[in-house]
Amino acid sequence: MKVFVTGGAGFIGSAVVHELLRRSDVYVVNIDMLTYAGNPTSLDKFDGSSHYVHEQVDIRDRKALDRLFQSHGPDAVMHLAAESHVDRSIDGPGDFVSTNIVGTYELLEATRAYLAQENHQNFRFLHVSTDEVYGDLAGTSDLFREDTPYQPSSPYAASKAASDHLVRAWGRTFGLPILLTNCSNNYGPRQFPEKLIPHMILNALQGKPLPVYGDGQQVRDWLFVEDHARALCRVLEAGQLGETYNIGGWNEARNLDVVHGLCDLLEELAPQRPQGIDAYRDLIQFVQDRPGHDERYAIDASKIHRELGWKPLEDFSSGLRKTVDWYLANQSWWGSVLDGSYQLKRLGADA
Repeated sequence: MKVFVTGGAGFIGSAVVHELLRRSDVYVVNIDMLTYAGNPTSLDKFDGSSHYVHEQVDIRDRKALDRLFQSHGPDAVMHLAAESHVDRSIDGPGDFVSTNIVGTYELLEATRAYLAQENHQNFRFLHVSTDEVYGDLAGTSDLFREDTPYQPSSPYAASKAASDHLVRAWGRTFGLPILLTNCSNNYGPRQFPEKLIPHMILNALQGKPLPVYGDGQQVRDWLFVEDHARALCRVLEAGQLGETYNIGGWNEARNLDVVHGLCDLLEELAPQRPQGIDAYRDLIQFVQDRPGHDERYAIDASKIHRELGWKPLEDFSSGLRKTVDWYLANQSWWGSVLDGSYQLKRLGADA
């Protein structure tokens, strides 16, 4: 089976590539233009593999996409390429509209043209999205279900909602064999340090402030990235065409509690604190909340469990420990991100 993975050098994308290549009968074409968060070192172990190739292509480039479809002849597309950081979408929403909406459109059209040329009866197009399209569960005990109405709050969430609608429309109007997933907050190894958990770990290790938005009471459902990758592969393999599957970790936690948990793990696993720091928790600083900050997300993942037999293997405690362990053991990975040297490698220069 030959699978296109867009955004395969990113955080979730690289986890998907790792999961796919555990199987001997899968060939992966990683389509990633290597923006700031695309890190080729996350896939170093596959250098020279006969089952993997990286194509540095922008999904907005239709001609390049057409060339890839013709040269590789994929059996499936797993579409993960996206601008994904809410704060960046507030500062500069244009990139999110361009990549997440226009890029998805170009990929859908390239897929449609490819399928029109030959009979690919078992082809599948899996679009990977977020629970943020559903909006805010503030003041309720509700969970996001697959039929929850869309009410996106941020430019990022709105751009992902738009791309979800495009995929469903291409499925209904043009008969594209589509699948969709909406996931909760991912965490784990190889996550770009702008996101909450790696940002807190790396700041703490350097003795820098741990900035917490508002009062830190915002609730998120946390999903270990390797569990998510397994779920996506399961949906690709056995999901019913046209269906949406919500993927969550059943791990609701307040942001402040997450930061406290990280600090406590670091006290145990990295007891040699930076000079002048008596306790990692002393680094916590409350900062002005970001505009339109949703208070609570929570996923009902019962459908994927019931229909496809998937459930997370990690609870939040075990997953968080594995995450901290990974960052402590892989300073060369995050060090190259923080100093920018990983960008040289992605451009083909010496890192």
